[in-house]
Amino acid sequence: MSIWNDLGIVYALLGAAVAVFLAGAGSAIGVGIAGQAASGVVTEDPSKFAKVLIMQLLPGTQGIYGLLVGFITLSKIGLLGGGAADISVTTGLLVLAACLPIGIVGLISGKYQGKTSAAAIGIIAKKPDQFGKAMLFPAMVETYAILALLISILSVTAISV
Repeated sequence: MSIWNDLGIVYALLGAAVAVFLAGAGSAIGVGIAGQAASGVVTEDPSKFAKVLIMQLLPGTQGIYGLLVGFITLSKIGLLGGGAADISVTTGLLVLAACLPIGIVGLISGKYQGKTSAAAIGIIAKKPDQFGKAMLFPAMVETYAILALLISILSVTAISV
């Protein structure tokens, strides 16, 4: 048996990997950016730790979304249930394509949500009473990650394996 006989499952696994790796990388970048800003604020005023920590954690959701799509994909192709299904190349490519939205949008939105969170942390540094308003800015970036999550979940679950 050669790789050519199993190319469908390879593409499907690549889809799961893309969802997890790219969205996770976006979250790691975003949390790192926001963490740098949060560290500076806490250095000056440790009482703001809880508020800036929440802002730092916001970009971490993209990684969770990618992980969720990865789990759904692995379950769909049978790898979490004990054995992989016999997947055609076409189906494997469909699964890969279905995983791309959360992977790509997760990477980009995670990074930019981190930057927006860093700016919101600057608001909290100067006006801690404006926490609710500051949180809205990174939450707007989150909207697009949620849309990508939804399309990836709907697409993966709609594919017949």
